[in-house]
Amino acid sequence: MMDKNKKPFAALIDMANASLQLAQGLPDQHEASETWTGVAFMLAGQTMVAPMDEVAELMHLPSSTSMPGVQSWVAGIANARGRLLPLIDIEAFFGGHLSGNTKSRRVLAIESNSLFVGLIVSEVIGMQHFPVDSFVSQIPRDAASFVEYTTGAYVHEDKTWTVFSPFKLAMDRRFMNAAA
Repeated sequence: MMDKNKKPFAALIDMANASLQLAQGLPDQHEASETWTGVAFMLAGQTMVAPMDEVAELMHLPSSTSMPGVQSWVAGIANARGRLLPLIDIEAFFGGHLSGNTKSRRVLAIESNSLFVGLIVSEVIGMQHFPVDSFVSQIPRDAASFVEYTTGAYVHEDKTWTVFSPFKLAMDRRFMNAAA
């Protein structure tokens, strides 16, 4: 109750002070850490992650037409919204073969300068976010056969995610020479 002899402004100040004494503090503030995001996929049994800025699109495996006179790792050519998309069996390029069932296969569409190509992978795990301070430049032994196409790895929650650069692959002379 307000004292009748107290001025209204002084009464408001008393109420404000009383409410501050009873107020609960704000929840703990956690600093947001900077993260790096990529598209995770399987390549020769290894978990890889491609930088988001190097993957133009992720799509289901489209129907395609085979092409004569090309390397065995060229799976064909597809129509992707009116654009011709060469499809590359990335496992075959590295001397292996796609695993799993065909329903789990996806295409990572890569667009760099005038190059528009789709890399067929056995499985896409999805987008992954990593704290930037979990990056290591050392490539895991399991991914040694891909070392010239990698930029390092992220070690997060006891798992190592090798960073695979489709742009580095696109600069490879052997990859660009798809003619048999």
